[in-house]
Amino acid sequence: MQIMNILHTKSLCRHRLQILGLLILSLIFSETIILAQREKAEAPPLKERLFYGGNFGLQIGTITDIQLSPVIGIWLLPRLNVALGPDYRFLKDRNDRTDIYGGKVYSEFVVIQNLNSIIPFAGNTGIFVHVEDEFLSLESEFWQNTPNLNSRFSINTLLAGGGISQQIGRRSSMNLMFLWALNESIYNVYGTPEIRISFIF
Repeated sequence: MQIMNILHTKSLCRHRLQILGLLILSLIFSETIILAQREKAEAPPLKERLFYGGNFGLQIGTITDIQLSPVIGIWLLPRLNVALGPDYRFLKDRNDRTDIYGGKVYSEFVVIQNLNSIIPFAGNTGIFVHVEDEFLSLESEFWQNTPNLNSRFSINTLLAGGGISQQIGRRSSMNLMFLWALNESIYNVYGTPEIRISFIF
């Protein structure tokens, strides 16, 4: 009889925990809907949601590496953006040189908008996650183990990672990103991780 009472009590506790969990999830879901409706009602005009920028890389020495990647994007929500743009990269070593070109599309979600609210003296620093799909055209003659006899071939790479964003103006920021290629090919186009510094205006 005592065992039955203990089992019944445990069952009631489990049932109450399930109800409490459902109530908490309902509150979070309701708050999310209210915030989304408020943000939609107060959405700024399209001109203010558009942004421009990109990244530029320069390395001169035994290996010359020049990279230019402008982007245009839009903030879909206060924490979520999407952007796209072309890519160009010039590589040269002692023996050869090549041009890499293509395009990319990416999305970023701001996890923490203002780190100063958590860590004092962090300034206007935010933390974001970044997912990118990049399509590049490579010169067959430059890359070893080329899969075909055409003068150029293409690779498609999915990159993911995160970074920090330092606000430097009302609508501008400098971003430092660490990205990893999720389906890296044999051509080693990307670093491990791929480190990028970009500017957004």
